[in-house]
Amino acid sequence: MGKTLFITGASSGIGAATARSAVKAGWNVALFARSEDKLTDLAQELGDKALVTSGDATNIDDLTQAVSQTADRFGGIDAAFANAGRGLSKPGTEAGDLDDIKGMVDLNVMGVIMTARATLPQLRKTKGTLVLTGSAAGRMHIQGSIYGATKWFVHGYAGNLAEEMREWGGRCSVVAPGMVDTAFFDDGAPDKLQPQDVADAVMHMIQAPARAVIRETYLMPQN
Repeated sequence: MGKTLFITGASSGIGAATARSAVKAGWNVALFARSEDKLTDLAQELGDKALVTSGDATNIDDLTQAVSQTADRFGGIDAAFANAGRGLSKPGTEAGDLDDIKGMVDLNVMGVIMTARATLPQLRKTKGTLVLTGSAAGRMHIQGSIYGATKWFVHGYAGNLAEEMREWGGRCSVVAPGMVDTAFFDDGAPDKLQPQDVADAVMHMIQAPARAVIRETYLMPQN
């Protein structure tokens, strides 16, 4: 039946590009996001190797149900990509809206933890790989950036989880891109990294030989 990749934030950008790359490489993909219409369109493009499992990455029940549906459909999960995340409409500790800040922290931090919690039982069975979307912003200090601080969490959590998963043969990796041309930026960034660049890095990590753990891939635009 082939290997299976579960992706959060799969409806566009990096998540959608990774789904396309995985199917091209022969993987099955489970597409998870809130935008069911976008997921359905993507699944129609990808064919019978794609499964739509819509939900909220901050809701453990949604994630658990989606993981169960994926395992039932494809027989298991060999890799998961905790990709869902967002920034702030207005940055800053004083200037930012508190509800907006809380929503971002919930998704960028708790959403990653919940995705790991939901997928680890399946990954343990396959000695699989969990990839987390970090950021260049999680590798440097950016003045007043709460978004960057959430990505510092992701990087730290990925390293800690890698140590835990290695006990049973699993792998945890973080992909850390700089500016990527996605909807994250209102005006786009066509001269920067493309979603496909990040997708290629994710595929490299999940398809690495079992003897190798690629703990982090750090991508920066040339210009």
